[in-house]
Amino acid sequence: MDSLRAMRVFARVVDEGSFAGAARALDLAPAVVTRLVAELEEHLGARLMNRTTRRTALTEVGENYLERVRRILADVDEAEALAQASVAEPRGPVRLLMPPAVAVHQLAKHLPRFRAKYPLVSIEIVASGAVETVDDSFDLTVMALRKPLDGNFIARRLARAEVVTVAAPDYLDRRGRPKHPRELADHDVLIPPLSDLQRGVTFYRGRFDEDGAGGGETFHAMPKRGVLSTLNTDTNYAAALAGLGVAGLPSFVVEDALMEHALERVLPAWRLQSATLWVGMPTRQHVPARTRVMMDFLIQIFGGEDRDPWLAAAGCETNPGCETAAALTNAEAPEAAPEDA
Repeated sequence: MDSLRAMRVFARVVDEGSFAGAARALDLAPAVVTRLVAELEEHLGARLMNRTTRRTALTEVGENYLERVRRILADVDEAEALAQASVAEPRGPVRLLMPPAVAVHQLAKHLPRFRAKYPLVSIEIVASGAVETVDDSFDLTVMALRKPLDGNFIARRLARAEVVTVAAPDYLDRRGRPKHPRELADHDVLIPPLSDLQRGVTFYRGRFDEDGAGGGETFHAMPKRGVLSTLNTDTNYAAALAGLGVAGLPSFVVEDALMEHALERVLPAWRLQSATLWVGMPTRQHVPARTRVMMDFLIQIFGGEDRDPWLAAAGCETNPGCETAAALTNAEAPEAAPEDA
């Protein structure tokens, strides 16, 4: 027996004053109403109402039971309303897992917009290291992957991010601006202590298909020992800003520095590796509104396309034969007068 349904029918019979009235109000057959109340009485082992051909009247047990039933139904209705509101209206906490560099250099600066639009949503971010798959303990997981997606989860593309070589303009003024990857052998480089990077990196220029074939040019560079070796992206970023050397950094990290000319892109016609940023969640069922609006917000700020929005915003997308705006400016600018130095 569906006890909750039977309770609702019993309360409606009392409110309508008859079984027939309750049947009309609930859009049920009179026989169904009669059966549900009878089953409820049988389940309780007590008569709840006395029936005559003209009227129904509650027994003493029925009066006491009805008082409790109304409270139960009110609590159930309130619980359902709260649950539905949590799905329909964005409110409550949303937990995100993502790489630290994405949180620091991209998401954080956009959060005031999200807060202004959804003031009832609070945000918890865990950004302790690399993220390779969706974590079921988080509402949303942001991943930066070089390999195809693999796992039982829902995911949406956010953007593609290139790893680009950059350096501070004053460093390049002192040491020169490389025109070809082979010239990096004459420069100080900042290399993370990863085994594949220690074996060298491959630069690509021109067009290549998904299998790596095409009419482009490749060059495998074997960098000398780096002047700095760290896995911490922000340490490499800060060192590059300070003029320590040439660093390979994700475009979403260096976007602002490129736009402000604090860093300059080195070898802008050449590609290194790239990764796709995804946002994923464990399941599509019963997704709270707060999770949906955060996912939509991430797609909006990152673009949701298979392209690099950060290099485009900085005006230095990879383009064979191009030079960065900063490099052209530095090359063409006259020498400063002593008083301007």
